Amino acid sequence: MAIPERDIKVLSVPPMTRAESLYLPEVFKGMGTTLRHLFHAFGHGKGSRTMQYPEQRREDLAVVEGGMEKRNFRGFHRLNRDEQGRVKCVACMMCPTICPARCIHVQAGESPWDDREKYPVKFEIDELRCIFCGMCEEACPVDAIELTTEYDFVGRSRQEMVFDKEKLLHVYDVTINKKPM
Repeated sequence: MAIPERDIKVLSVPPMTRAESLYLPEVFKGMGTTLRHLFHAFGHGKGSRTMQYPEQRREDLAVVEGGMEKRNFRGFHRLNRDEQGRVKCVACMMCPTICPARCIHVQAGESPWDDREKYPVKFEIDELRCIFCGMCEEACPVDAIELTTEYDFVGRSRQEMVFDKEKLLHVYDVTINKKPM
C-alpha cells in the first residue's frame, strides 16, 4: 500500500552560514561551559565533585525540592515480605511485562496459601542488564518489588549478579531496617 502524495511532507534543511560551517562558535560555547564549571568548583571552595569511593560513600540520596523530599537514586532490587514472612509477590506478571530491559523473569505457580491465587515459583532479576528505571516498582500492585539504596554489590561472574527469589528476599532481610527512600 503506497503513501498518498498529500501525506508526504518534504523538509528542506537551510544551508549553514560561514560561521556555522567553521564550528568555532560552538567550540567557544563548549569552552565557556568548561571554564564555568571549573571556576564554580574551585571558586566557591567546594573543590572537586569527585568522591573517593570506597572511603567516601554517597549517603545523601534524596533531594529536597519545594519542601518535598524527592527520590533521585535507585539501587539494587529487593523482594518484600508480607506480615507472615511470605513473599509478597502475587505473580501478576506486571513487572516483567513493563520492564524495558527485559531483565525480570517470573514463573508463576498455584499458591499454597488461601489469600492469593498465585505466587512466584521462580523470580529472577539480571542486575547487570537492568537499567534501574523503577518501572517495575511503579507497576507492582502489591508493592512486592522495591529498589533499595544499596549500590555496592560485587559479583565475580555474571551468574552471581542474577538475583533469584532467595537472594532478593535476603536483600529485604538486610535492608528492612534502613531508612526508606
